[in-house]
Amino acid sequence: MNTSVDICGVKLKNPVLTASGTFGFGREYNEFYDVGLLGGIVGKGLTLEPREGNDGVRIAETPSGMLNCVGLQNPGVEAFIESELPFMRALGCAVIANAAGSTLSDYERIVERLSDTDVDMIEMNISCPNVAHGGMAFGVLPKSVEEVTAAAKKHCGKPLIVKLSPNVANIADNARAAEAGGADALSLINTITGMAVDLYSRRPLLGNVTGGLSGPCVKPVALRMVREVYKAVKLPIIGMGGITTAKDVLEFMLCGATAVEVGTANISDPLAALRIVEGLESEMEKCGITDISELTGALED
Repeated sequence: MNTSVDICGVKLKNPVLTASGTFGFGREYNEFYDVGLLGGIVGKGLTLEPREGNDGVRIAETPSGMLNCVGLQNPGVEAFIESELPFMRALGCAVIANAAGSTLSDYERIVERLSDTDVDMIEMNISCPNVAHGGMAFGVLPKSVEEVTAAAKKHCGKPLIVKLSPNVANIADNARAAEAGGADALSLINTITGMAVDLYSRRPLLGNVTGGLSGPCVKPVALRMVREVYKAVKLPIIGMGGITTAKDVLEFMLCGATAVEVGTANISDPLAALRIVEGLESEMEKCGITDISELTGALED
């Protein structure tokens, strides 16, 4: 059985990555199992300077999922390079840094800094508020998607993955915009904006009122969007959204993904990503395939 896949010339031993913001930098999970058995780690979202994140309650459970408004708490890019990257590199799996910003300059500077390191790829989170345009996220409109991608790509010496938001009118249009801006790959979907309330206190459960919805409840939306994007562009796709089993991985690949990211499942089960990797060959056997890449985009519709 061949479970390896290739994204932008980076070979992964299997298609299972961890999603940014759900796995830290791998230290805590490596106490439970050898994280090097995974295809790779997408680290916590990084900004140029350290961030404390949002105040108040930042996590709320929902049926079949969770809401979060952590607010990109992170140690900053320099602390990552000095303290976290050497540990991640020693694990023996692919290392993908996740970059965030509030201005075009932020993105340009952080991808340039990360390009000077030995990360394998850079995933760019464009769901951040664009402070120069009233706080609307970079990833909402195709024009701004292309603009921020093109700006970052000029300074990026590593394969650039653009992470697409589902909170848009047409995700295929935004995928085309990222491709036009020079993206090397796409990842989707980021979280869906939602909220939860406490009936008895008559207040929102989250300190930020709204947050990002993730978990099994978003999987049908994620599958649909991965398929739409696969049909719209020629770029490799990393799919995510509610993946909890090896079967889920193969479903995302069938819809067009080359690899996947496992997120919320890691929070409810620290061994989730490992269990998913261990189940791949059994599911491949059921599908009658010996090379996992055979499934990418093979959906008959």
